[in-house]
Parts: sequence; C-alpha cells; structure tokens
Amino acid sequence: MRGVFLKEADLKPHLFRYWLNAKYEAPETFNEQVTGVCETYAKAPTAHEEGGHVVSTDEMTGIQALERAAPTLPMEPGRPERREFEYVRHGTQTLIASFDVTTGKVLTPTVGDTRTEEDFAEHISSIVETDPQGQWIFVMDQLNTHKSEALVRLVAQQCDLPDDLGVKGKSGVLKTMETRAAFLQDQTHRIRFVYTPKHASWLNQVEIWFSILVRKLLRRASFSSKENLRQRILAFIDYFNATMAKPFKWTYAGRPLTC
Repeated sequence: MRGVFLKEADLKPHLFRYWLNAKYEAPETFNEQVTGVCETYAKAPTAHEEGGHVVSTDEMTGIQALERAAPTLPMEPGRPERREFEYVRHGTQTLIASFDVTTGKVLTPTVGDTRTEEDFAEHISSIVETDPQGQWIFVMDQLNTHKSEALVRLVAQQCDLPDDLGVKGKSGVLKTMETRAAFLQDQTHRIRFVYTPKHASWLNQVEIWFSILVRKLLRRASFSSKENLRQRILAFIDYFNATMAKPFKWTYAGRPLTC
C-alpha cells in the first residue's frame, strides 16, 4: 500500500539530487549580471546581422579516457546493452569550447592536458583570428583564468589599445582581478567579456552543449588513449557543426531576486 500512496503523490523517496543553496551578498548586483547576460543573448541575432559575434565559452575539465576491458555487447530483444564493468584509465583531457549563440556552432575547440591562463587566452585568440576585425562578445563564468593578465594583454593587442597596463599585483589595469575584469568588460572595446554571476553556470549556453557532448559521445564510449579521446571529441564537434548545429531557444529574460 505504501508504494501506491507514494505513486499517487508522485513522491520518490529513493531518489535525491544535490543542489546549491546559493547565498548572494549583493542581490542587486546578481540581478544586474543576470540581466546583462540575458540581454546579450537577446541582442545576439542583431549583432550577427551587423557582422558581430556573441560566443558562450567555458572549460570542461577532467574528461576521462576510459577504456572498457572488454567489448560492449549490443542490446537484444528482452536484454539491454551490456557494458563491461572493468576499465583502464588512460588519463584525462580538458576541452575549452566556445558556442556561437547565433549559429549554434562550436568554434575552434581546444583539447589538451592543461587549462592554464595561457591555454585559455590562446583559445580566445584562435577564435578572434577567424574574424580579426570583428566585434566579439564572450559570455563566461568568473574563473580566475577568465580575468587573467594573458587575456588582458591579448585584448589590448587585438584592439590596438595602449600597452601601459601596469604591473600585476602592483599597479594599473593588471593590478588585481577586479581591475582586470573591469578592463575586459569595457563596452568600448571591440572584444569584451560578459560574466555570469557566481553559482549561475546555467546562464552559460555552452553548458547546454556540454550535456549534448556527454549524452552523444562520452557516456557510452571507450577510449584507447588520451589522443584517441581528443580525436574523437574533435571529430564529434565537426559532425555536430555539420549536421546538428542550431541556436538554442533562450527564453529566460531574468527575474528579480528576493531576499
């Protein structure tokens, strides 16, 4: 009888999910950041028509190159697919991906062993080089490598800005993470960044694409090496761009956060 009552009430006591009860010290700032991200998405089609680009960027770290110790057996009538429990670890890779909000394509992906500030800046540089004179807006979270000295120097160089940027930790634009972030968000720059609030990765559209990558490739696959993993991720992205790419229908426009 207990099971009947639980079913009628649509309660599942055997299941649970983790979640973060985020605490925002400045709700008004949070609301402004959410609104800024959503407005950026809303204006992306217009920016695209005018030759600009709105891109959602993030890293997917710790992607494991797991090789099953025996082949997977396909499903049969009355029997599900059977995957070998034992596996061999071949290490991990990090994917730095950028999702074009208007076209739905993944741009110049980077797959490698590390995700240093130089790695990230190089990824952004490779994207900008596809349209060196274009207007670029990158939406991303507030990871320290997204507010780095390497990124500031890249933007200054690409936008022909004065190179007197100061000294990291001491003076000028480079002094602190806050001063660097202010420079990178400057709306007068041809290349600029829009940051999602902390604990709000769901605002970053590339995270939706990461879930597609997991479902379509990573969850069921077996990889013989890190290089095999890297090549198959890149091959999947090529296939995705050619056959599946389309913009996500973003309907969220932000809402006031109440205390």
